[in-house]
Amino acid sequence: MNVLEVSHVKKQYGDRVVVNDISLSVKKGECFGILGHNGAGKTTLVESILGLRKVEGTITLLNHDMKKRNQNLFNKIGVQLQQSAYQDKIKVIEICEERAVLYHKKIDVNAKLKEFNLDMFKNNEVNSLSGGEKQRLSIMLASIHDPEVLFLDELTTGLDAVARREVWNYLKELKTKGKTIILTSHFMDEVEVLCDHVILLENGKELIQDSVKNVIANSPYKTMEEAYLWYMKEEGLI
Repeated sequence: MNVLEVSHVKKQYGDRVVVNDISLSVKKGECFGILGHNGAGKTTLVESILGLRKVEGTITLLNHDMKKRNQNLFNKIGVQLQQSAYQDKIKVIEICEERAVLYHKKIDVNAKLKEFNLDMFKNNEVNSLSGGEKQRLSIMLASIHDPEVLFLDELTTGLDAVARREVWNYLKELKTKGKTIILTSHFMDEVEVLCDHVILLENGKELIQDSVKNVIANSPYKTMEEAYLWYMKEEGLI
């Protein structure tokens, strides 16, 4: 069963084409990676899938046409975008409780905070957290309502190695529960651990789309990072 279907999607601003005729599909329980350099069109594609930008082409998410608004879909997806803005002086527990009441289900906020090792900060102001702690909070808020599909844009930027592994383990556990994850990342070790399939974008165009295993196998190298640099014609960095 396909959770997401994107067909011939195009987005441009004036004469500049940011997303150029992209098609892809994502199955239930799969982790799909959208990869590429800064400016390749990754975030624009994610925002287009979420219905935040008007585009040419068709996008279907959980059998819903994303050109039409559907309040019920809000309870089935979770989103963590690159920039998260919070109210001035709001505490961690307050932002969590504020987010939890948006959804039509009972949510144990304290259990979620403990799961993400944020329980000791619950009475601190969000703005007092470190960059890594804020990122963990952002990911936790995106998944607080146990969504069917989770969108993560640069999910572990700012996290140390231990925190990144903790987040990876949490996401792998979500996959075992049949949850679908769509992520963008610059960390190819992360992609190799988490993703089943990926699409590589270059200047808004598809460079390659396949399973992680095949993307690596079709390159001269043995890791996703080396293969990525090869596809991007940056072998001099290997």
